This record gives sequence, C-alpha cells and structure tokens, in this order.
Amino acid sequence: MMHLNAFLMGVGHHEAAWRHPRTEPSGITDLRHFQNLAKTAERGKLDSLFLADGLALWGNVRHNALGGFEPLTLLSALAAVTEHIGLIATVSTTYNEPFHVARKFASLDHLSGGRAGWNIVTSATEAEALNFGIQRPSHSERYHRAEEFLEVATALWDSWQDDAVVGDRTTGVYADTSRITPLDHVGTHFKVKGPLNVQRPPQGHPLLVQAGSSEDGKEFAARFAEAVFTAQQTLEDAQEFYADLKRRLPAYGREPYQVKILPGISPIIGSTEREALLLERELEELIIPAYGLAQLSNILGVELSEDQLDGPLPDVAPNPDGQQSRFELVTSLAARERLTIRELIARLAGGRGHRVVAGTPEQIADQLQEWYENGAADGFNIMPPVLPSGLADFVDHVVPELQIRGLFRTEYSGTTLRDRYGLARPATRELVAR
Repeated sequence: MMHLNAFLMGVGHHEAAWRHPRTEPSGITDLRHFQNLAKTAERGKLDSLFLADGLALWGNVRHNALGGFEPLTLLSALAAVTEHIGLIATVSTTYNEPFHVARKFASLDHLSGGRAGWNIVTSATEAEALNFGIQRPSHSERYHRAEEFLEVATALWDSWQDDAVVGDRTTGVYADTSRITPLDHVGTHFKVKGPLNVQRPPQGHPLLVQAGSSEDGKEFAARFAEAVFTAQQTLEDAQEFYADLKRRLPAYGREPYQVKILPGISPIIGSTEREALLLERELEELIIPAYGLAQLSNILGVELSEDQLDGPLPDVAPNPDGQQSRFELVTSLAARERLTIRELIARLAGGRGHRVVAGTPEQIADQLQEWYENGAADGFNIMPPVLPSGLADFVDHVVPELQIRGLFRTEYSGTTLRDRYGLARPATRELVAR
C-alpha cells in the first residue's frame, strides 16, 4: 500500500496562505489548531504527520506568519490526543548532542506508545550557525558529524536490553544491571559514556527519516534512513532519484523495502478543476514579491533585487556548503521552463520546490497513482497549501479515491510507526562494556 505523511506547516505551505480567508494566522502558536490537524490526519488513516524545524527564523517575518513551536514539545502534546498516527520531528545533528536527542526521542516514543520518528538534518544555513556563535561547518563536515551522531544515538537506545527491567518486588530487583551497558564511545566528534537514562524505546529505535538529496545526503540515507522526504518536479526526475537511492542500499546490507521514498506534493483541491485553479490563482495574487526574492536569494546564495523580477535567473555557481540539492532543483526548473524570476517565485511559493498540483480529487489521485505505480515513489509527503481546509479536503476526498482504487489502507493495522511503514523492530545489540 501507498504511504502517506501529512507535512504540517503553520497555516499552510503556500507562502501567502496566512493572507487567505481560509486560514487563521494565529494558528501557528495555537495548540488546538495542531491538535485538530493531527486528528484530521488520523481520521484519514495517514501513516504519520511531520513537523519541520530550523534553528533560525525562516524567511522575513514582515511578510509571512513565522515563529511557531519547537516540534518535539508540540508532538508530545499531539501524542495525548491521537492513538495511531506516527509523530515525526526534525532535529539537527549539527547543533545538538547525541545524548540529548536520543533521550528526547526515546521519551516521545514511550509517551506515544511507539509512534516517534526523527527527521535527521545537518542544518545548511549560515543563520543557524550564527545562533550558536560558530562558523558554519562545511557540507562534508556536517555529514561526517551526522554519521557519528547516528552511531552514538542508536547505541544509546540499545544500551538497555529489552529484558533489562525485571520489576521483582519480592527480591527488590527493579532492573538487571548486567543488561544495561555503558557505551564508552570516544570518536572524532563525541565522547559519550552512557548508558541512556531512558529505557529502550517501544520501537527499539524511532523511525529514522532523512531529507537531503545531495550525493552525501543520498549516501547517508542509504546507510541510515528508513523513510526519505524528497522533492522532484517531474516523473522522470523522481524515477531517477528513486532508482539511484535504491541501488545504493545493498552496499549497506539493506533491501529496497527497508527505505520508503516519499516525494513532496502540495495538492490544491477543488470540486472541479476550475475551482482548484481559482484557489491557486487567489494564492498567487497574495504573493509578496519581496518575500519570494529573499527566499530565492537564500537558496541561490546571491542577492536578487526587484528590478530583476522580469528577467531570467543570473548565472550563479552553487555554494559547496549550502543547500546543494535545492539549488539544483530550483535552477533546473528555471532553465527547463525558461521562467523569469517572477514566474519562478510563483512556482516556488506553493511548495519551496516541491511539486504543486491543482485539480479535482480524482485528478490528484491520478497523479499519485502514476508516480506510485511507475517506480517514482513508495508514497507521498502531503503538503497542504492552506490549513486546516487543505488537509481536510485531502482526507475527505482524495483518500477515499485512493482507497477505492486499492492503493491505501481503510483501517490501521499494528500499533507502532514502524508497523505503519512495514518495517521490523531493530533487535537489541549486545554492547560490550569497555
């Protein structure tokens, strides 16, 4: 079956969503807004919901509703009002320590009954580095740190064996300490004694998700990731990415089914195609060019001005330490379709480089089915342009169409996020005390 994740972004993924009458901008700091979204996604039997995060203010708050919750805090609150849906949050490996992160995700996994997932990022922006008083590490340095980070975090989750807790009131033995093992890890980036001060998570390890599409990112995903959020504009590009990543798995002793690839799609849904296109046009008319220019400038690493809006993108080389995969996607889109900067901004406004599709529920389902059945996706990262109505429309109209076609579940099975994604629970490793 197809896998579906709800990517929840404030009051919608379109950068002008906060200006549209279907949204309420105060929702970005309203717990009830996110609780209702989580319940809607669960009503649709979606595999999971996802909260992205960055460690700096994204974009210009003068022209967009920004400044929301820290995701792990929010997911703990959403765990209390849901029973089945997976809960995935972004956490950086560049500006955190493995012990902190392993402890937080183990806690969320226990609180949610085995529904936690970690979207692993290496934090590419200079603004994030400045918030920690350091110079941004190079692209390769960030990924080398991330690899060791994952090795330590997974070892910390395995520092408690599943049978470590005895709970024998008669003898007074709560835990068999021979089944709780320190790491004594000493590496290039980290020195961690261990063990973790949280028992082994219900899933063994929370679901590991990754979103980088650079060469380093794809190699990292092939080694560690169990789900991959990615962005492609065309079926051919998605097929190429899908085949490339799956080909890398045997080198790490992994099978194709062990990594689920979920391209992002922002569906603009109407009861008729005309209605969907009208909503798309309404959102485009609310775009503030200055905001789009700033976002595009950040991706390209050059400063663009309003007097360039009706011309082509300037020739610019990628920053080797910046957002490599997104740079390639944006510049390729502009060249392939010969877009002016103004047109490119409009295209990016709906999904920051992810595919935007406007149409009826049947037309949206057609698009998803085509990619799913032609080696481009194991499922999709659903990015509603406006919230809450965009998610409700998808759940109430697109999901039933997919169910009729036999492409998506009608009921949940299993209890954990790993169950949703058809993945085994990792066995505990016998760590050797040093």
